[in-house]
Amino acid sequence: MSVTKGYLSTMRIPADLHSTALETLLARAAERVRAVGRAHRLDPAATDEVFQEVRIRIWKAFEKTPEKIATLPASYVYQTASTAAIDLIRRGRARRADATDPIEDLPGLAAGTGLDPKAIEHAELAAQIEAALGEVLEARRGVVRMHLEGYDRNEIADLLAWTEPKVRNLLYRGLSDLREALGRRGIRPGG
Repeated sequence: MSVTKGYLSTMRIPADLHSTALETLLARAAERVRAVGRAHRLDPAATDEVFQEVRIRIWKAFEKTPEKIATLPASYVYQTASTAAIDLIRRGRARRADATDPIEDLPGLAAGTGLDPKAIEHAELAAQIEAALGEVLEARRGVVRMHLEGYDRNEIADLLAWTEPKVRNLLYRGLSDLREALGRRGIRPGG
């Protein structure tokens, strides 16, 4: 192993035209790249990533014509750095968005566990409806509650020994009161 290292260290490798021209260009335009980092409020590590991305983009763009790298204006580097910074920010946002899990995928909230997200949503809505029912006049509250349980007007009239017109009147007024109470809580029909 030491023989190989010694052999490689004694070899004279010619300087790569790409690397030399690229490093000269980046040294000339370094302050512009840092200005892009400051403008986008990037931390030093992210600014280093922008430098690396600029290096890669210019290398790829002028792979066939390395002699042009040395003659590029600093404004070209600035524009390349700006697009690299924006791409870096977008990738960061995309990673953060991918890092969030839909509530349906969270362990313990799956359908078979008794904590189904739809069931939780329905339970919260039922609790809000129950609280809103407390604001309905007491005379109307029982009729509305029975209606919400699935009884029709005739059944409610029979159970309470009232006339159907009386039940209908109390029900319509009670439902109107309930809608208003729910509306004050931000709950609207269809929403």
